[in-house]
Amino acid sequence: MNAPVPANLKQLSVLLRQGEGSTLEFKRSTGELKEGIQTLCAFLNGAGGLVLFGVRPDGTAEGQDVSDKTLREIAQATERLEPPAQFSIHRLKVKAGREVIILAVEGVAGMRPYIFDGRPYERVESTTRRMPPEKHEKLVLERAHGRSRWENARAEGVEIKDLDRDEIFRIVEAAPSTGRLVGPIGKRLADILDRLGVRKDGKILQAAIVLFGKTFLPDYPQCELRMARFRGKDKTEFLDQRQMRGPAFKLLEEAELFCQRHFPLPGKIVPGRLRRVDTPLLPPNAMREILVNAFIHRDYAIAGGAVSLAIFDDRVEIWSAGGFPAGITPESLTRNHLSVQRNPIIADVFHRVGLIEKWGRGTNRVVAMCREAGIPAPEFEEITNAAVVTFRVRVGATARSEVESKVESKVESKVELGGNLQNRVLTVLHRGPLSKVQMAKAVGKKRVDGQLHAAVRELVTQGLVEYTIPDKPNSRLQKYRLTARNHQ
Repeated sequence: MNAPVPANLKQLSVLLRQGEGSTLEFKRSTGELKEGIQTLCAFLNGAGGLVLFGVRPDGTAEGQDVSDKTLREIAQATERLEPPAQFSIHRLKVKAGREVIILAVEGVAGMRPYIFDGRPYERVESTTRRMPPEKHEKLVLERAHGRSRWENARAEGVEIKDLDRDEIFRIVEAAPSTGRLVGPIGKRLADILDRLGVRKDGKILQAAIVLFGKTFLPDYPQCELRMARFRGKDKTEFLDQRQMRGPAFKLLEEAELFCQRHFPLPGKIVPGRLRRVDTPLLPPNAMREILVNAFIHRDYAIAGGAVSLAIFDDRVEIWSAGGFPAGITPESLTRNHLSVQRNPIIADVFHRVGLIEKWGRGTNRVVAMCREAGIPAPEFEEITNAAVVTFRVRVGATARSEVESKVESKVESKVELGGNLQNRVLTVLHRGPLSKVQMAKAVGKKRVDGQLHAAVRELVTQGLVEYTIPDKPNSRLQKYRLTARNHQ
């Protein structure tokens, strides 16, 4: 920043004699607050600068009334800057009851581009203007692939003890089966974090918080998942609403469980075998692919951002903060396109666990799966600096209740399984392997209780359910799945 912040009236007078410039802007009062913050955004995208309120266009400092309300309005306006910006506020008294307010910022290359109200701005000599789209895209691409990114910045004050040890080992133990994490891994957390690339020079990176964090407030509010099931086709009335913060893999699992609770699952039962031919509302792998993309490609520099899952009667929407990565357009996602990763460290850990590839084919596979299932291909949009994927499918509450009642009546009339809880466990396991904690949520329980333990134990005894890790029945990674008997 070329212009120093004046500390007194004498220094202010010297600054005002310089007139407006590429790093200096005068505003008569905070009545021009919006234009002033647009200029502040432009300074952030450049070399920094000062915005002065209470100065006439000719450089005369007349000041303005400054109250608590004035400062609140400034704070609220600057909250619309993304990513969140560091700036300082200075007040200089010029006469009785009149002050000049000075907002000062430094340009931070690794965080550009900044946007205000969803739009980028730049400074050209003494003028603030909208940044051209091609320059904005170039800056986004540089931020995504440069040395300085949000994910590879140091997590200040965070140590290994602040990470979720169980989650780290859960993910690492799952990785070797994919063949993407070969060789000895070791048991020391420090070595594992180094191997995964989320620790550098002995310092924990912010990517580690996204993947393995335990505490997210107040410093990492963006590690959030918002889920809602709305009645009808708009957001007027909630049927179910959940918000949670946690490491990315657990949030992904929570999103899938929420879908399982609210998606209809038409199917038919074969008497005596519980053979069920499922026709899910959405291909599970297609839904998972879009959810995974939302977590790995979102802009974590947006502190107020989140991944959002909204289920309506006529569609399912997945929102991801920050729009699509530079070089990717909504139209390109249904054609051959490059794999552009906004968070390559986070994406690499998902890749090692086998949840993504690195060839830019994920959305193409989703389109193909939807067409094969006889449903419309998803719609890709960018709305108010968010990437939005919409599946146009019928999720109507009436249709769902009819399907569930038919399936449950067939199960109860054709097969004796010793209790409705066992039926419900078998129903949710048709959607894929689950741990007991996941099972409890899927069947509507708040926690794993004795009834659930007994139901699962009986199903295992009957040969209807089996362990996913049979040689370690008490493993913390243990899940349960239907046996081949239920798929014949």
